[in-house]
Amino acid sequence: MHPAPSLHRRGLLLGAAAVGGGAVLGALPLTPRTAQASSGFRVYTRANWEARPPKAVATVLPTAPDHIVVHHTASENSTDYSLKHAFVLSRAIQNFHMDGNGWDDTGQQLTISRGGFLMEGRNRSLEAIATRRHVRGAQTLGHNDHTIGIENEGTYLTEVPTKRLWWKLAATCAWLCETYDLDPYEAIVGHRDYVATACPGDRLYAMLPALREAVAGIMDVASPRRELRPLRQGTFPVPGTRFDHGPAAAPGER
Repeated sequence: MHPAPSLHRRGLLLGAAAVGGGAVLGALPLTPRTAQASSGFRVYTRANWEARPPKAVATVLPTAPDHIVVHHTASENSTDYSLKHAFVLSRAIQNFHMDGNGWDDTGQQLTISRGGFLMEGRNRSLEAIATRRHVRGAQTLGHNDHTIGIENEGTYLTEVPTKRLWWKLAATCAWLCETYDLDPYEAIVGHRDYVATACPGDRLYAMLPALREAVAGIMDVASPRRELRPLRQGTFPVPGTRFDHGPAAAPGER
């Protein structure tokens, strides 16, 4: 386990240890009180989930990302909320991205399981976040140099995430917004905001305004008078392949 860098502005220790069970999300509010956990905010490293060596070492760019892209994995909505399953998930995604897509490594920088476990994705991602820089991924076609991607396990076209996943996603976005000095109302977007895709699913995408509010609550950021980003219809057919959530990388991006 790897302790995430502290939130540099307010030092909140964010986590999901207080979230019980794997119940489907009902009420959406997430407050600073419910977001904090005495056990701290943990990220499981590539070594923890036994990642394969990448084909090439990832490029760390000197600049910080300016947007956080929310994805779903376009895989089954598993009811196995264990840490063991989370590690299996990360390995399966890496295998698909490297062997199926021919990429150098896992495409996204971070992955959250339905059990609420947060894991490092592409190699050097945590190193880059710790130094407020950015690892170039393969997760949003045409925007990989300036966006950091979070894969959320499951398919959310008609269902909503588990409470465990939702709370960890909010805490993770708050951590990233604090680290990179991002406004959650501007920075948090869905995959379909950039490319023609159904990702992150109609239900999860419709929850992004609530996610921005939740993250702002954790950060104690004032809410604007209106939602800054209009919701977009999904325009890409539902992927037929597990872990294929739509356009992620150009031919030269690996």
